This record gives sequence, C-alpha cells and structure tokens, in this order.
Amino acid sequence: MRKEVWFGLSIMAMVVIGLIVLMPSPSEMTNGHLGLLMLGLIVIAIMLGFPTAFTLMGMGVLFTWFAYRSVNPDLAVGQTLDLMVQRAYAVMANDVLISVPLFVFMGYLVERANLIDKLFRSLHLAMARLPGSLAVATIVTCAIFATATGIVGAVVTLMGLLAMPAMIKAGYNVKLAAGSITAGGCLGILIPPSVLLIVYGATAGVSVVKLYAGAFFPGIMLALLYVAYVIIIAKIKPSWAPPLAAEDRMVPLPRYTQALAKTGDSNALTTLVGAIKGKRNADVPMKTLLSQLFIALLPALAFVLLMGLVYQSATKAVPEEPTLTEMGMGFDSGTSLSSPGGLAEPPSGDAGGLAEPPAAGASGLAEPPAVGGGSLAEPPGAESSKAPAGTVAPAPGQTGDVTAKAAEAESKALPKSFWITFAVGLAALALFYVMLSFARLEIFKMLLGSFFPLAFLILAVLGAIVFGLATPTEAAAMGSFGGLILAAAYRRLNMSMLKESVFLTAKTSAMVCWLFVGSSIFSAAFALLGGQEIINNWVLSMNLTTLQFMILSQIIIFLLGWPLEWTEIIVIFMPIFIPLLGHFNVDPLFFGLLVALNLQTAFLSPPVAMSAFYLKGVSPPHVTLNQIFAGMLPFMAIQVLALILLYTFPAIGLWLPEVLYK
Repeated sequence: MRKEVWFGLSIMAMVVIGLIVLMPSPSEMTNGHLGLLMLGLIVIAIMLGFPTAFTLMGMGVLFTWFAYRSVNPDLAVGQTLDLMVQRAYAVMANDVLISVPLFVFMGYLVERANLIDKLFRSLHLAMARLPGSLAVATIVTCAIFATATGIVGAVVTLMGLLAMPAMIKAGYNVKLAAGSITAGGCLGILIPPSVLLIVYGATAGVSVVKLYAGAFFPGIMLALLYVAYVIIIAKIKPSWAPPLAAEDRMVPLPRYTQALAKTGDSNALTTLVGAIKGKRNADVPMKTLLSQLFIALLPALAFVLLMGLVYQSATKAVPEEPTLTEMGMGFDSGTSLSSPGGLAEPPSGDAGGLAEPPAAGASGLAEPPAVGGGSLAEPPGAESSKAPAGTVAPAPGQTGDVTAKAAEAESKALPKSFWITFAVGLAALALFYVMLSFARLEIFKMLLGSFFPLAFLILAVLGAIVFGLATPTEAAAMGSFGGLILAAAYRRLNMSMLKESVFLTAKTSAMVCWLFVGSSIFSAAFALLGGQEIINNWVLSMNLTTLQFMILSQIIIFLLGWPLEWTEIIVIFMPIFIPLLGHFNVDPLFFGLLVALNLQTAFLSPPVAMSAFYLKGVSPPHVTLNQIFAGMLPFMAIQVLALILLYTFPAIGLWLPEVLYK
C-alpha cells in the first residue's frame, strides 16, 4: 500500500481514537457531545472521499432531527424540514455570492485566452540577469495568472507543462522547480480578487471590499518572500539554479531593428529619433519608425498622465459648504449683537413692553434731538463699525473674486510626498531610457502583449472594488466582460470555448452554493445540539490571552489543512471560531487575513496537497511525488514566517482598509 494511503488512514485512526477517548459513555452523553461527535464524523467522511456538500447536508439533517426529537418527537420531522428550507433560502438570498460565478467565469475565459505561454516567455527574458531567473519568472507568472483566474489547478497544470521542462532542461533542482510552481500557483486564493475571501466574508459577515483591500499587501509580501528565497538559494547553491546560457537570453530582433542597430548607437530612443530626422533612417519606413517611437515613449506618456491625475487630485480645492445664518447675523464677522458695532435693540420701557415715544411739551411727535450743529446724527454704535483710516472695504461684487483667489492660493499647496514620488519616478524613467536597447524594447513589446493586459484587468477590477466605484458583483461582471474582450483580442473566442467556460462556471458555482447550503444546515445542527457552547466554555475555561488564542487557532487551522481543503475549513470551522473573536477582542477582518494566509498551506500539505497531484500529472516520469512534497516544505515554512510577520505588524493588512474606509 502506498505511503500516502497509510498517512491518510493514520490520521483517520487518530480522529477515531480521539473521539473514543474524549467522549463519555452513552448513558452520560448529552446533545452537546452529539455535536462534537458529528464534527468528528464529518472529518472522517470527507477523508474517505464522500462529497463534502452532501455529507454536510446529510449529517446536518440527521443530527438536527436528533436535536428536535429530544425536545418534541412529534414535531421533529417538520421542524427539520423547515430548517432545511430556511437555510437553503438564506443562501439563495445572499447577494455576496452572486460575484462567485462571475469571477469564476472571468478566470476560465482568461485561462483559455492562452496568455500564460507569452507571459512566461516575456518575464523569463525580462528577468534573465537575476539569480534563479527561471524560478523567479515562474513565481511571478503563477502569481499574476493565478490572481487573474483564481483557479489553482489550472495554473499549476499549465505551469507544469511550460516551466517544469524548461527548468529541468536548464539544470534546475527538481525540488526547487516543483516548489516554485506549486507555491506560486496557490497565490491566487490570497491575492484579490479571490473566491476564498468572498466565501469567508459571506461566512463571517465581514465586508468583502475590506477583505480585498486588506489582503492585497499580504499577498504581495508572500510573493516577494518566495522570490527572495529563490534568489538566496541560487546564490548559496548555484548548482540548484544555474544561470541561463547566452543563447537562452537572446532576443530575436526584426529586420528593421537590425538595420537601425547597425548605425552604431545602441540606445533605441536616440536611434529612432535620429532615424526620423532622416540622418540614420537605414531605409526603414516612416510609419514603422513612428510606431516604434510611440511604443518606446509609452512609459513616459503613462508617467505624465498618472502624475497629472495625481496633481489634479492633490491640488483640487475643496469648496466650503455654505452655512445658514440668522437674519441680522454675519454683517460684520468681528461683532456680535451685543457689541456696539452691530445693530442694537431699541431700549425697552420699564414694563418690558413697547413704550410710546416721549413727548416734547406737546402731545405730538417730536423731532429727534440734533447733535452739535443741528445735523442728522448717526445711530449709536455706528462710529465703531466704520473701517479704520487708510483701508478700503471691498465692493460687494469683489467678494467672489477674493474667495476665488484664496481658493486658488490654497490649491497650489502640494504635499511633500508628491514631489518625492515625482522625483523617484522621473529618475526611474531616465534610467529606463538610458538602458533602453533594441533587445529591451522587444522585451517591453512582449510584456505589452502579455503582462500589461492581465495586470490592467486585475487592477481595474480590484481598483473598482477597493475605491468604491463598484460593488464586488458589478466589478466581477466588468471583469467577465474584460475576459471576453481579452479572449477575442487574442483570437481565442469561439462558441466551443464559450460553451466550455460557461459549463465549467456553472459546475463550480453549483458546488460552492451547495457547499454553503450544507454548511448552513450543519452549523445550525451544531448550534442546536450545543456543540458550539461546549467549545466556547472549554476555550474560555483555559483563560487564554489574545496571543495564546491566536496561536492556538492558527495551529488548528494549519493542522486542518493537512486532511482538508480550504473550502471545507472555511464553511465548517470558521462558524466555530468566529463567535469566540469578540471575547478576545480580535477583529474578524484581521482574523480573516490570517486565515487566508494560513490556508495557503492547505494546497501544499500532504496527504491532500492537491497542487502536488496536479503537478505530478504533467511532470516527466522521473519526477516523483516525494520530490514534489520535499520541494513544497521550504515554501510552507515561508508561509508560516509570513503569518508571523502579519501578526507582528498588523498594519501590513489593516493599513489600506483604514486609509480607504475611515
């Protein structure tokens, strides 16, 4: 019998022995113990190969009936069926799940656009001078393609067909090659847009938008740690990742480029400009020269456009909101009603009401007393409200001009970070053009046709979600449309490809939705039996600190990743952990980021390391499963290191959500 089978059977035996030892005798067993028994049986049934969704539903219905029967046997069947209907309808009414089929459809379209070959080739040439360049290009290609598709199996399989033969031919160590492919392919479940984050958000009641914003930098950090490990190994053990031969780094140049290169100038930009002037055109058509110059100037145009948008956004004056004031207020900002410079109330009479004016000898109206020479007097307090000598009060029509000038003066204030970014970008752009040879120009054109379309699609979808321009469902629909355009642009869009993508999307979406229905019924049965209460009391009785609870929970999730997949861990065990977070003052958003990072190990840990089996199916015969497992172990250690870094520095995951959604 194979070692993997023995390993799986030993884990099941440990679960069974644990249930027998920890469970009380049948006479002392309560409903809560039945809930724990159900949890153990679920794990065993899944490891035996039963479908997860229907196993959850079957166990949940059976144990729900036990729970209701212990209260009222006559109503048990009706209450169980009612619970099934309510839970199924709750899943159907969850609008967060609408984005799942749309993201899956986008992934299948991008996968069938056949971009991965061009992407790997262009990145391989662009990184040719790095130590371990083939493995680095493999990780970057896997990260980009897995992020765009979200389908781990497809990415690992395609990269196994492309990168594994290339690395073995170049003399790479089989373990390093296998680890780079399997670890890089798993990044798609962490870097948004990720289906895992949608499933966690729907299970835990956390905003998917905040999860996407929070998972961006941890995903980039993990990919960079992978790249750093490969470069360090290539430096320490050059035999594991030998440098590429000169012929493998050669970039074929078109005829017109070869003609221009013969003029003596190695810089592509200056050669193209000189050829357009007519001095060194080397009989190259003007249309070709202009098109190549436009491609060469694209980074500069993109930089100018980006900095212009940032400048406009940073210097845009925010108009003050108009405020409503009472009548008589605001004529003079320096005075109040009680001050002598404002309008005063007439003096009241002794009785406090309206008084008759004093008569001057006769019973008629008297003239106001004259001051000095008998001229009309200013009302009391008018002297203090006059402008001081030497000042000119603005005319009423000039007030708007003064306000506009003040706003314009305000709009010219730019933060120092803008100028730092501008200087760094300008220096990088100058360095790019100084080093731009015709070979690098050809590599840049290859990246334009493979890397940038995918990167633009990912950033457009993610940016629309993170910056609040669209909901996850709307952004997923936009991404699906972008996938259609991408497939059409690369002439891969046809009816058979579209039918296959729709069929696979329906199949995957149905699996996810049935999984949610089963999980919902299972969670309800677990809560009805009192299993959640027993676990809560047990955890709280240990008097753990927040750090100890986080370590315990992450160790449990790490160990669950050995026999189970991430979908089962999310839908079965997250409803058990989430109620405990409030007691330990743990943010469910931060906990979700730690779980998403931890669940990378679910694809790399035996015996259910699906990435290893995907890769083994397309690898050369001499590559063994044990070599693939051994190659994945260092990357699992890197995932644990990334988990520690994220917990130690929570700002890696929480800074962006806090900035965007204060």
